[in-house]
Amino acid sequence: MSGLIPWFERIFKFDVPEGTFPNIIERVRGTPARLEERLRGLSQGVLTRKEAGAWSIQENAGHLLDLETLWAARVEDFIQGRERLQTADLTNRKTDEARHNDSPLVGILFSFRQARSGLVSRLEEMEPATFSKTALHPRLTIPMRLIDHVLFVAEHDDHHLARISILIRSFA
Repeated sequence: MSGLIPWFERIFKFDVPEGTFPNIIERVRGTPARLEERLRGLSQGVLTRKEAGAWSIQENAGHLLDLETLWAARVEDFIQGRERLQTADLTNRKTDEARHNDSPLVGILFSFRQARSGLVSRLEEMEPATFSKTALHPRLTIPMRLIDHVLFVAEHDDHHLARISILIRSFA
């Protein structure tokens, strides 16, 4: 048993002080490097191996890339003062249809690093007052601040990094 709580069963409590925004940005900034480090040296067979219909290691990496457009769009929702954040595709169709196992891993990692760099740059240019803007998260049905959204992204990153680590250990 992995001990990893399924993502859609996670319960979030968003109460971090706004002064932790720089720390959370660093966590989000570091995901591409952590992902690259975790996948370095793995064979194509290990990267693309699927078990019980779950995503492979490479598909988990591709999923992180797939969600970058959603994360960036939600940041814009906060900036524009929208009351509700854009809705995610809870079926993850984009990842399922992307055929990440047929793509070179180096391309997935490069594209993820580029997209994440853009997100971090956008966050770093914001005024501190923006961190406290709120909008309703559509799935959780709770209001969240921009800082909470960025923490949510970091938690999502860590969820998939943990899943990848579990897969690596199970294939060893």
